[in-house]
Amino acid sequence: MERLEFIAQRVLKGIVVLVGIVVLNFLLIRLAPGDPAAVMAGEAGASDELFLQQLRAQFGLDRPLLEQLWAYVANILSFDFGFSYRQQRPVVDLLAERLPPTLLLTGTAFVLSLVAGVTLGVMAARRAGRWSDSAITVVALFFYATPLFWVGLMGVLLFSVTLGWLPAFGMASVGVKLTGFAYLADVGRHLVLPALTLTLFHMAVYARMTRASMLEVRDLDFVRTARAKGVDEGSILRRHVLRNAILPVVTIAGMKAGYLLGGSIVVETVFAWPGIGRLAYEAVLQRDYNVLLGVFLVTSALVIAVNLATDVIYSLVDPRIELGA
Repeated sequence: MERLEFIAQRVLKGIVVLVGIVVLNFLLIRLAPGDPAAVMAGEAGASDELFLQQLRAQFGLDRPLLEQLWAYVANILSFDFGFSYRQQRPVVDLLAERLPPTLLLTGTAFVLSLVAGVTLGVMAARRAGRWSDSAITVVALFFYATPLFWVGLMGVLLFSVTLGWLPAFGMASVGVKLTGFAYLADVGRHLVLPALTLTLFHMAVYARMTRASMLEVRDLDFVRTARAKGVDEGSILRRHVLRNAILPVVTIAGMKAGYLLGGSIVVETVFAWPGIGRLAYEAVLQRDYNVLLGVFLVTSALVIAVNLATDVIYSLVDPRIELGA
């Protein structure tokens, strides 16, 4: 019951935060330089003032700013995210089409980076001061310091161009009609390089955080007491050290969910992955305000949901932590 009350309170707070984000994003985008009507007119090959006025009137861009804001917020409350000036489609349809590939990419990278990072962090902490600890630390630092786009391009050069093992771009093979398991296998092959690029960067963060946290916990009094009682080292590692050391990693994982979505813009652009990150990049270039606002709203809602899940996971990992405390 206490947990349900906490979740309800956090959901209400999340809605308030989301409304604030919608208003702030709307005002910031409208203050940015550039006129979507001028972009559309330029692409249509017509730039006379009458045509520009017709475009602004057609998409409501000639109304006062507050009137546009009120209309946008009212439409959002009815799940109407507006219309894309550039692609001539409802924004909801574009987001519904692009969101699943992004969730597949970021979800895969999130799980892989967390599992691999915690595993490497535990190995480094158990062998602290040895060559394997130094090797894991150097590799983690290398991938943390290397830009995402560079790792992606080098992966394409090695595994696609040189070895020919994996496809370089897209989410599925073009011109080939596949169904069932063959289609899933094809998507899986296309997923390897972009997911690996995102995984390597975030894995490095989790590995370093797990190592540092375990080294801090392993010398605390309750761990020494367990050793004095004759508990075997494996049980001490799992039940006493890792269980307490994992809490900072859970915190970082919740915060990194937002960075994963942000990093997906670079990775989706490099690998031509048809997700909302690439949609946002195209919307910025085309001054497609409604699409950009829709992407911001969806990603903000996902980050708020992940942070709520992180708080609930806290209480499951360590029952001593009270929800809402």
